Parts: sequence; C-alpha cells; structure tokens
Amino acid sequence: MEVKEKLEKEHYDLPVGENGRDDEDMILWYLKDRRFSVEEAIAKLTKAIKWRQEFGVADLSEDTVKSIAKTGKAYVHDFLDVNDRPVLIVVASKHLPDVDDPRDNEKLCVFLIEKALSKLPAGQEQILGIFDLRGFGTKNADLSYLTFLFDVFYYYYPKRLGEVLFVEAPFVFQPIWQLTKPLLKSYASM
Repeated sequence: MEVKEKLEKEHYDLPVGENGRDDEDMILWYLKDRRFSVEEAIAKLTKAIKWRQEFGVADLSEDTVKSIAKTGKAYVHDFLDVNDRPVLIVVASKHLPDVDDPRDNEKLCVFLIEKALSKLPAGQEQILGIFDLRGFGTKNADLSYLTFLFDVFYYYYPKRLGEVLFVEAPFVFQPIWQLTKPLLKSYASM
C-alpha cells in the first residue's frame, strides 16, 4: 500500500491498470526484486513503467513482429519445461545484425518475453531461456543487442529469467561471452 500511495502522489502521471502504477502484482514483484525497499522498488518500477510506455510494449502483437519472427531466430516453445516454466528459445545462428533492423530485433525480444510470461502457470514466476549456439559465428555477434537484452531482463523484467541454457557453445563464443559477462550484473551467476 505504501508503494501504491507514493506512486499515486509522486508519479500521478503514470498509467494505471495492468502494468501501471496501481498493478499490485507488479508492485509486489518489484518489492521482492528490491528486497522490500520501498524507495528502491519505486525507483525501479517507475523506470519500468515509463520504459513500457516509450517502447510501446502494449502495442506489440503477432502482426507487429511478423516479418522478423519469420526468420525463426527466436520463439516461445509450445510446451512448458519439466519445472513448469515457459521456454524462450533463441537460435543464435539466425541472428544477422547486418541484415535485420535492430529495432525489429528489440521488438521481437520484448514481444516474446511478454508472450512467455503470459504462459506462466499459477505459482510459477520465471521462464527458461535456451540459447542454441550451433552454427554461431562472428557474423551473428551483436554486442549492442546483447546489452539491450541484459538491460531488459535486469531493469524491466527483473528475476523473470530463472535459468539460461547454452546449447553447443562454439569456441568463437568464448571471447564474446567474456566481453558480455560483466553486463549481466546479477545474472552472471546463472
């Protein structure tokens, strides 16, 4: 209630409703993420709500990402994993930063995270990420996209990614991993 009241008083211009300043599930999630520090939760939650507006998360749909989704570079699996988590699969060899529009890649990423979260069964709060690295090469490396991906999970979907699995990481992936690992923040332990 304290977070809700402060948001209403100090950030009255933020939207209300689902994913808004009065969304109790979202408030609770950010409180848990910030170890129940009201001020830290408000700061992070306010940033996330503003980002959702600016990015246009509510406007994302199958149609808005259809052209980039056709590449097959990422999708939400039809079935849950053995721990009842939705599964987000990324086929890294199909990510071609020199060909695809970076904004389209970002929209697909956020759309698929939202889709995976919408499949969460009762009592489950996290998703599984599987990164298929078979055939990954330097042409697929994209540090700016990885930075976006890490920021999205750290700031806007905190602790929603329960586990990450890398499938057949090639040797060329190792230097990229060493460059990106510091960007992972609290996810580095995964």
